Amino acid sequence: MKQLFINLPVKDVDASKAFYTQLGFTVNPLFTFDDQACMVWSDQIYVMLQAYDMFSSGNPKPLADPASHTIATFTLPVDSIEQVHEIVGNGLKAGGTEHTPMLDEGFMQLRNIDDLDGHTWGIMYLDLNKFKQMTGR
Repeated sequence: MKQLFINLPVKDVDASKAFYTQLGFTVNPLFTFDDQACMVWSDQIYVMLQAYDMFSSGNPKPLADPASHTIATFTLPVDSIEQVHEIVGNGLKAGGTEHTPMLDEGFMQLRNIDDLDGHTWGIMYLDLNKFKQMTGR
């Protein structure tokens, strides 16, 4: 079994859970508690929204503020450009922010949205056939 669990520190677990639900994640109740919410994107991708105290309990390093520092960015591929617009639109309605215009490379369209804490998510549609034609691969 190959899965990816991304642990993100968040100020308000319930508010973040609502935000990620609007993006299209679902809650996995097995791993969800007062100080943590397990959000599922697919069978392989899980995002663990953890209250700052919980996140810091096993990590002695100081936390950078994702609202003012880029720590990492995450990209979620979707099946169509319409899904890109729908997901980002829902995220904006749920309190997210979009700081850059959509990137359109012809074979790929990407919109970035920051969550309530400033973690950046790219929502991307990639047309592999166009990419292969363009690169000759």
